[in-house]
Amino acid sequence: MGLGGRRGMVVKASSSPDSAEPNAQIAPLRMESPIGQFLSQILISHPHLVPAAVEQQLEQLQTDRDTDEKKEEPSASGTDLVLYRRIAEVKASERKRALEEILYALVVQKFMDANISLVPAITSSADPSGRVDTWPSQEDKLEQIHSAEAHEMIQNHLALILGNRSGESTSVAQISKLRVGQVYAASVMYGYFLKRVDQRFQLERTMKVLPSASDGDKSSIEQTVGDDTRPSGLGDSYQAASSHPEVSSWSGGISPGGFGSGIKPSRLRTYVMSFDGETLQRYASIRSKEAVGIIEKHTEALFGRPEIAITPQGTVDSSNDELIKISFGGLKRLVLEAVTFGSFLWDVESFVDSRYHFVMN
Repeated sequence: MGLGGRRGMVVKASSSPDSAEPNAQIAPLRMESPIGQFLSQILISHPHLVPAAVEQQLEQLQTDRDTDEKKEEPSASGTDLVLYRRIAEVKASERKRALEEILYALVVQKFMDANISLVPAITSSADPSGRVDTWPSQEDKLEQIHSAEAHEMIQNHLALILGNRSGESTSVAQISKLRVGQVYAASVMYGYFLKRVDQRFQLERTMKVLPSASDGDKSSIEQTVGDDTRPSGLGDSYQAASSHPEVSSWSGGISPGGFGSGIKPSRLRTYVMSFDGETLQRYASIRSKEAVGIIEKHTEALFGRPEIAITPQGTVDSSNDELIKISFGGLKRLVLEAVTFGSFLWDVESFVDSRYHFVMN
């Protein structure tokens, strides 16, 4: 959650007669790279053309990368070599940012295809009650995107976060904005993980090779989720996820009647518990730095950059953190969107990698 100050994706529509109004805002994150700004315009005017536009941009990125790789480093040392390497670093950084924004544009386009509007940047509310959740719930649309097995797991995830308040959609609570942002980022990564394992589950079920989970597998799961499995480059958002109750629930670590008392057995959950520790660790990881980067940037664009200080004792001082008024229905909407964002991110990351290889693991 800790990258530069970004607010909204505000782009000007093209002159096409069927384009949207200028300065339309369709997602919290502002596109900054030339490729990202180009895709932003297409998202506004002709969102159905985004995949084709992405294909063209990826072909160009591949051509540029191949050209750079064929260039030989200057044999001489000194200024020429330093300059050559610096140019190469800048180009690699530009490609990484372009890839992040390609991923983001494709995720936004998938929300648009499903006729679901993303929650706008959360700022001080003009509502008389002070609530920030003035957006539509769209719960049915968000839930229909996922398979029946994944839907069961998402309901467990919601039970962990909302506890026994999940049915009180109109009740309002005053909550730390930082905490809500952490839960959102954790839910994005949970959705990414859930889509990854559900895809494998559905394939093995179709092939009729599903394994039988045993109680003995629980110890390896507990050991795995207790380790720091984060890939290099993952920031504060993952730390929020790793301390989230959803993680410890895999090993049954929540006390009875406590925060995770709403957990129910499900077929997909049983399937995941059949994984050995190494497999679970691999599936719980975000595969690319670009996907990690877009999770962090999207979360920060949505909730703002938190003002956090470290105390002399080494703990986090969040005394300056803003408190927001939000209903439990609004929290549920945020979590469902985050899980869906993570699910879509897995899909588009796989699609982009099939055209332009960048996923390392």
